[in-house]
Amino acid sequence: MPILNSIASWLMKKRMHQIELFMKYPVDVQMEWMYSLIRDASNTHYGISNNFSEIENYEQFKSTVPLNDYESLKSLIERTRRGEQNLLWHSEIKWFAKSSGTTDKSKFLPVSQESLDGCHYNAGRDMITLQCNNNPETQLFTGKNLALGGSLKEDQFGDYNSFHGDVSAIIIQNLPMWAEFFRAPEVDIALMDEWESKLEKIAVSMMNENVVSLAGVPSWMLVLLKRILHKKNVSTINEVWPNLEVYFHGGVSFTPYKDQFLKIFDNSKINFMQLYNASEGFFGIQDQLKSEDMLLMLDYGIFYEFLDIKDLSSLDSHKKVINLDLVKIGVDYSMIITTNAGLWRYQLGDVIRFTSTNPYRFVISGRTKQHINVFGEELMVHNTEAAIAAACEKTHAMVKDYTVAPVFMKNNSGAHEWLIEFEKDPNNFDFFVSILDENLKKQNSDYEAKRYNDFVLHFPHVKKMPENSFYRWLKANNKMGGQYKVPRLSNDRKILEEILQLNNEK
Repeated sequence: MPILNSIASWLMKKRMHQIELFMKYPVDVQMEWMYSLIRDASNTHYGISNNFSEIENYEQFKSTVPLNDYESLKSLIERTRRGEQNLLWHSEIKWFAKSSGTTDKSKFLPVSQESLDGCHYNAGRDMITLQCNNNPETQLFTGKNLALGGSLKEDQFGDYNSFHGDVSAIIIQNLPMWAEFFRAPEVDIALMDEWESKLEKIAVSMMNENVVSLAGVPSWMLVLLKRILHKKNVSTINEVWPNLEVYFHGGVSFTPYKDQFLKIFDNSKINFMQLYNASEGFFGIQDQLKSEDMLLMLDYGIFYEFLDIKDLSSLDSHKKVINLDLVKIGVDYSMIITTNAGLWRYQLGDVIRFTSTNPYRFVISGRTKQHINVFGEELMVHNTEAAIAAACEKTHAMVKDYTVAPVFMKNNSGAHEWLIEFEKDPNNFDFFVSILDENLKKQNSDYEAKRYNDFVLHFPHVKKMPENSFYRWLKANNKMGGQYKVPRLSNDRKILEEILQLNNEK
């Protein structure tokens, strides 16, 4: 195994030359991908309908191809699921990633072989490449990577069969042999549908293995790790897997969970590497150990565009979309993607903010549909995450989960109601809430203005929730799985009231 580790590490590091090339020539690489995607799909139904063969530059692409969301592409995606091909993409598509976001509507995003090979598998390789580059003494190839994945289901439409499930499950089902050799647990366990039974089987099968890396959503990974600690009757993961060296995480902000992982790992040598992967594609990887922003991966068969979120509701918003060349540091952008699976100028719903343009690094700052703007406060997830982190630091608390919704009062005023489940209670709850409010003001000038003298927005209402309150809501709503997450911010009280009701019924 040491020889294998040395050879594999050397091969992975060779990829760094290609990464350095797109870091040096980012716009050139992106424009090459735009032309390549248009050329490959020029004879598809969508390409013919939108005159792909006549597009010669970005301005023509921007003016010819409309901005899309899931609803505008849904009919073509559904026809593809039922066996029609060459509609959005030129190669056969039979895999569909079921979106596991925070809304009630399921989305089925196409996954082509090109996106599996060129995007998802390349991203898996690059995760390892960057870990090897940052850690010359890595031993990643001497053990197993434990990955929390979802499940798959087969759909039969007459004589045609297609498949849908979590994108992680689609990746596991189709992994190349070299990647499968290092992955765990076994496929029949990894793709189990019933989540609680799956966690139990993973814990039993992996607690005595040599695990060197972990990959999965933080909230569910914590559930698994705590189960393993209980079974092994130990207090830290270092006692279970002494060779564990990196945790690849994504799906939700890591900020509320980081202190819990530091405590449960109790090993300063373990690296945390953030990923930006979604049902639609894989977009970013943390490439520096001392900075949590991510490198925008520019050669995965995805063409990126951006729209300042301040222009989202503008009547001429389509004219204000820009390509990578024009983005600015510190602006919140809605991300628009064109992919090698047939998503054309697709509004992803994610909001990012660039921290650097040489190379292009960014942080995820929220969701276009997950914020609170009932009273003009324009509160976004990155504001609440930073405020919680500050309050936890001051009161030695650990937050497990939370959600926020508006409270409506008389005279057009209101407040924000917070439901928070603590892993570790603050040493002074009232002080925690006060620090939370003060840091929200620091993070967001609109919130600060609305809080002035309680004229529009009153002091936040914060409820401390019993253990597993959010877990019960996920279970009751059939959202048990590695990619499901609790909505952080809502403009209505539906989710918050459901959580409160479940807690009252307990």
